[in-house]
Amino acid sequence: MLLLVSITSSVPEPITPDAPVALRRPLLTQQWLDLTFVHWAVDPAAVAGLLPDGTVPDTVDGVTFVGLVAFRMHKVGWLRLPGVPYFGSFPETNVRLYSVDAHGRRGVVFRSMDASRLLPVVMGRLAFRLPYVWSRMSVRTGEDTVGYTSARRVPGPRGAYSRLVVRPGERITEPTGLEHFLTARWGMHNPFFGDVGFLPNDHPRWPLHRATLVACEENLVASAGLPTPTGEPVSVLYSPGVPVRLGRPMPPPRG
Repeated sequence: MLLLVSITSSVPEPITPDAPVALRRPLLTQQWLDLTFVHWAVDPAAVAGLLPDGTVPDTVDGVTFVGLVAFRMHKVGWLRLPGVPYFGSFPETNVRLYSVDAHGRRGVVFRSMDASRLLPVVMGRLAFRLPYVWSRMSVRTGEDTVGYTSARRVPGPRGAYSRLVVRPGERITEPTGLEHFLTARWGMHNPFFGDVGFLPNDHPRWPLHRATLVACEENLVASAGLPTPTGEPVSVLYSPGVPVRLGRPMPPPRG
């Protein structure tokens, strides 16, 4: 209990649809395209032990969320160099949680990150200690639907998979508070320095569409150590995408 009080002693930063700080010297540039966000509500106590030390679940009305986010990574580039067209472009599907640290910084915590290019998987695991895994994947757009598939290769567990199909609707003119909470996240928490660090990002405001979930067959959430989702998701959103800049990992503030 004393640890929880210490961690949550700062008031969380406000949720803003625009990045609070522009990154002047990005470490990485990339585009996130054809994104689908599927979210289920979950008891904070069920996921608190899966977050890095120094963070607790970020909540809305006493609940937190697990997100399954499928998209296309496009032209990842280092520093201000042009993005790489082949090795820097690939499908990706993430399982993520929502976190806040003792200094009020809101972020996400990735429990798994399936990607179809082996080189980015290796670099993400070695350079950033992120839970990337190599998978067979595809993203296909139809007349009015977008479909995503993923089948885990290594490092497993073998048999982890997902199949999502969504039908995007009209663009949202004014997202709800929950929709901002789930999408306007300006960094990730991860043990970059042996302690929880924070990697910031910035991008234009999300163009969001509410979407109909046509098909959802997956076990990525359970494979990431989370409770298997039951019932309908609380939110299904689609975005055509945004250009993104990622900053350097920031160690925890001292004092």
